[in-house]
Amino acid sequence: MKNKTALPFTFAFTVLLALFASAGAQTLRWAAQGDVQTLDPHSQNEILTNMVNGQIYETLVKRDRQLKVAPGLATEWKQVSPLLWRLKLRQGVKFHDGTPFTADDVIFSIQRAMDPNSLIRVYAAPVGKPRKLDASTVEFQLDKPNPLFLDHLVQLWMMSKPWAEKHKVLRPLNFKEREESYTAMHANGTGPYQLAERQPGMKTALKRNPAWWDRHAGNVQEAHLIPIANDATRNAALISGEIDLVLDPAPRDLAKLRQSPHIKLLEGLENRLIFIGMDQHRDRLLYGKVPGNKNPFKDLRVRRALYQAIDIEAIKVKLMNGQSAPTGSLTPSPLGSFNDPQLEARLPLDLPGAQKLMAEAGYPEGFEVTLDCPNNRYVNDEEICLALAAMWKKIKVTVRVNAQPRVTLFPKLEKGDTSLFLYGWGGAITDAETMLTPVLRSPAEQGVGYANFGGWKVEKADSLAAASSIEADPVKREQLLRAALREYRDSLPILPLHRQTAPWAMRSKVSAQHRADNWLELNWVTVSP
Repeated sequence: MKNKTALPFTFAFTVLLALFASAGAQTLRWAAQGDVQTLDPHSQNEILTNMVNGQIYETLVKRDRQLKVAPGLATEWKQVSPLLWRLKLRQGVKFHDGTPFTADDVIFSIQRAMDPNSLIRVYAAPVGKPRKLDASTVEFQLDKPNPLFLDHLVQLWMMSKPWAEKHKVLRPLNFKEREESYTAMHANGTGPYQLAERQPGMKTALKRNPAWWDRHAGNVQEAHLIPIANDATRNAALISGEIDLVLDPAPRDLAKLRQSPHIKLLEGLENRLIFIGMDQHRDRLLYGKVPGNKNPFKDLRVRRALYQAIDIEAIKVKLMNGQSAPTGSLTPSPLGSFNDPQLEARLPLDLPGAQKLMAEAGYPEGFEVTLDCPNNRYVNDEEICLALAAMWKKIKVTVRVNAQPRVTLFPKLEKGDTSLFLYGWGGAITDAETMLTPVLRSPAEQGVGYANFGGWKVEKADSLAAASSIEADPVKREQLLRAALREYRDSLPILPLHRQTAPWAMRSKVSAQHRADNWLELNWVTVSP
């Protein structure tokens, strides 16, 4: 049973009815188990937060319906030399407050995204130093080649420099220190939707931008995001018609939803790897009771034992209702590992072997540890943690599951305040770089390893990964990536679980476009009467 904080069922519907009483036919009412973390577009790097901010803010280049790079606030681009890119800016674009979009805003936004408070600095740093050639032309001078230059630009939102100066938000909000900032509750972009209302934990309302430079593909005039933590309440609201779309229905509820005459499902495997991370930096665990007061996760034998005690098929069948793809890969998409069977293969379930490894490592009677786990971020996240705790009990590792909302857990992880945690990583970029640099590499400057919350370090793999990130020759780069992935796989800094399926459930009157990065583009949505 879920242990998730939720409104009582009847009270939830009272709230929903009050919120939607005045909603018209072109209002999309959508729900998710979590909420937006902040409206500062450069502070966090989390899919729901990015998704909402991405309706308000825009990037120089963007993703089309097939996840290909397409023109955005830049109409054309050219790689002048291996270390120089030139972009032409779209003319006549205005921010929601009426100020024009200029080259100065590009320079400001890129520099702001490079700030230490920014979790997207890992994408900003590799695009180089921007400079203004004229009112409509910007160049990026790189200090080293970047084979993913355009992919990185897709992650970098453009802000108004005058607006940021006016409201004293020249730096991104420091989310992990719970900083309060004007950008936490206010927004000013160039995108198809404007912020209309923000009530954290209750409602985020967007309204169509009538002065948007592009053509609106859908008919949604207003979009209301309603966080509803409880799965049953969320689905009941959808079935009753109080909600039009649920971004994250529970796998166990999909069969019931399919039988509902007014509900349809859009399903697809998400580019997202769910995995277990461990503190491999400290000599003693912060949250555990271990013989000899050591850190067992520094021992490869212990990490391998935990891996081989995981019954991943049971998780797939019993918890995920078949809505997952177990993998041994360390990339969010199989394309990142080149669909290589060896890189995709998991270590086998082997309890006797795991028990032997624990004994060889000096822990025949196991140890105790706390597993930090989100309870409103990934599909069945808390249930997965509870299942892992039961599986690891068989090798005498006693696990206390500390499940909490992502708004609480993620700042905790960013501080490294953890011993064992469940996490996920993915998005539109299918290249292995999107996992190697922010997650697998050891922490360094410019955002490298910023999501390496366990402080692991695999020196040979780090060197190979670093070399691949600046290798322009595709053949040489593939060799480097494969070698890096093999080194990380053999060292087990993280324990891969699966790639989750991301089904959306919606009323039959709603037409939406499902993408592999689990991104709902409101401008593509149509709501029929």
